[in-house]
Order: sequence, then structure tokens, then C-alpha cells
Amino acid sequence: MIIKNGFVDLFVKTTSEAAYASSLLKGKGDKIAADQAAVDKMRLFLNNIPMKGKIVIGEGEMDEAPMLYINELVGTGIGEELDIAVDPLEGTNLTAKNLPNAMSVLAVSKKDNLLH
Repeated sequence: MIIKNGFVDLFVKTTSEAAYASSLLKGKGDKIAADQAAVDKMRLFLNNIPMKGKIVIGEGEMDEAPMLYINELVGTGIGEELDIAVDPLEGTNLTAKNLPNAMSVLAVSKKDNLLH
């Protein structure tokens, strides 16, 4: 699938903002707060993208994760239907301990093309 350049820029901005939000909590010993900061920022940016997005790989089931859970709809609700896999902060312990190599991850495909 080819994604338009505008979408690529928006998805890169989304992961960059999630990573930055969690970085503000690096070394503070609170992996939950760092993860929540990344989740909040990623969801905010995803919901402003002109798409009908669906989280197919996310933070967990709805009962365990209040945001970016599997089957959550994101985007403006107008535009292309996309499946999205996210991990707003991979490396929560690394961030909490101010260690390197934590990252924000997002993968996108056309509807029904990402397997869980």
C-alpha cells in the first residue's frame, strides 16, 4: 500500500510527539506516567488525521487500556479506512530509568491488511 506523503508526515509527527511527551518523564522512575503521556499525545494526534482509522494492535483490550485499545476508532472519521498498530512507548522501564533505546511505534495499512 502506498500512503500519500501528507499522511506519512502526519504519522511521523504523531510518533515524534508521543516520544517527546514521554521523554519529559525520563529518569523519574514512573513508567506508567511516561507511557500515559505517550498514549495521550499519540491519541490526540491520531484523532486529527483525516482518516477512518481503527486500532488493530494497541495498548490492550478496552477494559485494560482506556485509550488506543484494540478496535478503538481514531481519526476524523472522514477519509480512507486504515488499520493501525501502535505502541506509543516501547521501553517504559528504559524511559523511567533514563536509559537509551525507548521508542514510539506506529504501523499503518489499508483496512483488513494488518493481522493481530
